[in-house]
Amino acid sequence: MSQNLSITQSGPVARITLTQPEVRNAFSDEVIAEITAAFLDVGARPDVRAVVLAAEGPAFCAGANLNWMRRMADYTRAENIADAGKLAEMLRVIYACPKPTVARVQGDVYAGGMGLVAACDMAVAVDTAGFCLSEVKLGLIPATISPYVIRAMGARAAHRYFLTAERFDAAEALRIGFVHEVVAADQLDAKVDDIVKALVSASPNAVRACKQLVQDVAQQQIDAQLIAATVEGIADIRASEEGREGVQSFLQKRKPAWLQA
Repeated sequence: MSQNLSITQSGPVARITLTQPEVRNAFSDEVIAEITAAFLDVGARPDVRAVVLAAEGPAFCAGANLNWMRRMADYTRAENIADAGKLAEMLRVIYACPKPTVARVQGDVYAGGMGLVAACDMAVAVDTAGFCLSEVKLGLIPATISPYVIRAMGARAAHRYFLTAERFDAAEALRIGFVHEVVAADQLDAKVDDIVKALVSASPNAVRACKQLVQDVAQQQIDAQLIAATVEGIADIRASEEGREGVQSFLQKRKPAWLQA
């Protein structure tokens, strides 16, 4: 057991919950290592079909823990590179998790916490949540989280919020595409459950392949190589066991095998 997070599983759904509300679920090197290990764990579980990333308390994640920041202030460049590499690896592991991931955003998200949300496939936020890329106020830049945050909100919005460090509300996060749904607090779990239900109702193999498809195709030039790769992708999934089962069950007007277990 850890004081920093918990991992629970109910049926095909795993939940990773940040459990340090007293420090607004801020990162430390220890927390980063535990989040990385947690996603590697649930991602490798054959019976997990979806992963929810959640948090306790009024904030989802406030970025870097103050004690960790104090230590970083004295790091050499080499130490900073090694330290940032661990954060980068955590985000990569979340983004590359073979299972679909949903961020359940129950409160404020700042700085590095924005990377956590952006690295997940989907995000649902309460209407009272606030968002901020605050790094420039500290003389820093959101470099390590930028590949994920820019993909999530788009370059145009990133130009504004990276540079101004303005706080923005959940309605704006929805408008720019950083989150997919905004709901009242008493509707948060129901909306997350709706998304998870859709995920676990689909073909596990197709969901995994679709996630990889988006990552492979996004931002790519539409050329012969990309088109050929997409052609091979649909051919492979059509010929797979679950692909055949899905089409046959549709034609036969029955539930597919993965819903009958």
